[in-house]
Amino acid sequence: MKLSARNILAGTVSAVETGTVTTHVKIDIGGATVTAAITNEAATDLDLKVGDKASAIIKSSDVLVGKD
Repeated sequence: MKLSARNILAGTVSAVETGTVTTHVKIDIGGATVTAAITNEAATDLDLKVGDKASAIIKSSDVLVGKD
């Protein structure tokens, strides 16, 4: 599969939390965690389980930066 997204963060699924409509998937990318909200249908199709290798693929036209 080819993707236009260039921000691909490989990691390991650390949690899968299924809700009424969406599933929150947490991916450990080497000390940091990325959380994605996907449809329950997509989560079922991907058959995601804790410990699975997965990637967070980020496609965005805007990135916001804040400073404390």
